[in-house]
Amino acid sequence: MGKLTLTTFVTLDGVMQAPGGRDEDTSDGFEYGGWTVPLWDDEAGQFVTEVFERASAFLLGRRTYDIFAAYWPEHDDPADPVPHKLNTLPKYVASTTLKDPSWAPTTVLDGELQAEVTRVKDAIDGELQVHGSGMLAQYLLARDLVDEFNLLVFPVFLGRGRRLFPTGGLPTTCDVVQSRTTESGTAIHTYRPAGRATFGTFGE
Repeated sequence: MGKLTLTTFVTLDGVMQAPGGRDEDTSDGFEYGGWTVPLWDDEAGQFVTEVFERASAFLLGRRTYDIFAAYWPEHDDPADPVPHKLNTLPKYVASTTLKDPSWAPTTVLDGELQAEVTRVKDAIDGELQVHGSGMLAQYLLARDLVDEFNLLVFPVFLGRGRRLFPTGGLPTTCDVVQSRTTESGTAIHTYRPAGRATFGTFGE
């Protein structure tokens, strides 16, 4: 049985949209694409490499899949686990509109998503990894399907853009698995959901 993990780049105000390039995702008039680029450093890159080294398969939303499929097949490197694993490991895409994926090996999950994700996770050993894929990430978190998640919090806030935790998410408490800060100030946290959040008042 595998473990479903989520890795996401976010700003201080929780924005996850278009971290890697100016034109990566301009939906809803987003103009701030590529906000990680000036802050990227070797420590962040090494952490991402370590994450990809653990991958057994990938679960992606349609938008992220299309972005990856347009870039990574032309940039493979057997010595680099990021492109090489993306290009060679099984990829599962949550989509009801993708019918003929050309980036092999890809399987489209177009049925009841919770059941299909559970089936895929149970069938693999190691990590079923989600990268980016904002709407999918929100769906998985809201159904307690994420076993562990990595947040790379970059020291910048934007004031607009799609956020990982929108209004209406489940109140959840987490255990901190590990935490570090890179030289450029990016905080890298690994969390494990630990149940519903509880509440109180100081002094009671």
